[in-house]
Amino acid sequence: MIRGIGVDIVDLARFTRQVERTPGLIPRLFAEGERELPVHSLAARFAAKEALIKALGDSAGTTWRELEIASDPQGNPSFVLHESLRAIMAFRQVTSVHVTMTHDAGVACAFVVLEGDL
Repeated sequence: MIRGIGVDIVDLARFTRQVERTPGLIPRLFAEGERELPVHSLAARFAAKEALIKALGDSAGTTWRELEIASDPQGNPSFVLHESLRAIMAFRQVTSVHVTMTHDAGVACAFVVLEGDL
């Protein structure tokens, strides 16, 4: 059963300007393992975090850094299930999180689907 869906889109040029103008955004928004990625990958991860928040309904109980995204060896993204996210998922009866991200033509986009049992 679908428990939530979320989508977000980020303008790459605007995101790049914000990051250059405010260097403190990177450590505030991204986990240590995400910080060295290229800006287009960071923008896609930011969109995914926003999409997850929309799918959940809010971000209460967690931080931006705890909404970490990792990729498997084939490049498939997934959220790292830190304790705070696991607790939110359990409270909302979410058993799995699906995420996809892309960047092209000056934008980054992400889509998240939350599934749970009845």
